[in-house]
Amino acid sequence: MPPEFRILGSQEAIIRRYPVVAYFALTFLISWTGALAVAAPHLIRHHPLPKMTGILMFPVMLLGPSLAGIVLTRIVDGKSGLRALFSQMFRAWVPTGWYAVLFIPPVLVLTVLLFLQRFVSPVYAPNRFFMGMLFGIPAGFLEEIGWTGYAFPKMRSQSNGLTPSILLGLFWALWHLPVINYLGTATPHGVYWLPFFLAFSLAMTAMRVLIAWIYTNTKSVLLAQLMHVSSTGSLVIFSAARVTAVQEATWYALYGTVLWAAVGIVVKTFGRRLERHGV
Repeated sequence: MPPEFRILGSQEAIIRRYPVVAYFALTFLISWTGALAVAAPHLIRHHPLPKMTGILMFPVMLLGPSLAGIVLTRIVDGKSGLRALFSQMFRAWVPTGWYAVLFIPPVLVLTVLLFLQRFVSPVYAPNRFFMGMLFGIPAGFLEEIGWTGYAFPKMRSQSNGLTPSILLGLFWALWHLPVINYLGTATPHGVYWLPFFLAFSLAMTAMRVLIAWIYTNTKSVLLAQLMHVSSTGSLVIFSAARVTAVQEATWYALYGTVLWAAVGIVVKTFGRRLERHGV
């Protein structure tokens, strides 16, 4: 056997032995390298990144979870695994009640912002940038190929879906780091980028648990994609347009706290498996 084939076979063996580690490594490599390539012309000149450049980094990063999910599914699970993945991406026939879950993000975002507008400051008034849904659609449909379609099923055990979903959520939040200063409306966040990142991570980790809960009970990657679209779309559409960086970090932190309250209800009802017994 030629040396190059032996090397390729060795790499595939390592991937099959460590399928989740391989996913995170490949996803971060593709996404962060892509983000760096977009930002490089400004970084080389030691210029601050324009806001538009920060925004353009994000669509390039979407290639990481999607490509890694598809490529690694083919390597680890073969053609049958790839067919199963695509089948789950078109699984729309689930109990109707699960579609109601898609309203959790907009309802909670609006609840938090309206509460803060009423009791703290009018500056928290929700925006109505409905074109923002166009940001949510590619994010949801591309990212969940990897996060839900590939990674989560391999991290979840029969007895515990909660802990793996939290861990996946932390990696998901970290994955956003190159563009964190360009998410939200008070961009860039300046000295408050770290508080905003922590608040963002609080919310995203809770949302990841909710997405994992949906997938565990429906086996529908499509529904997970739609939940992601709802989450990202709601944040872009309704985020208060006139907040300062510290105010934005504050309302994201409150939103994250409310999301974790929803997670608490889910865990109380479904247990750490995130799944009803007998499902």
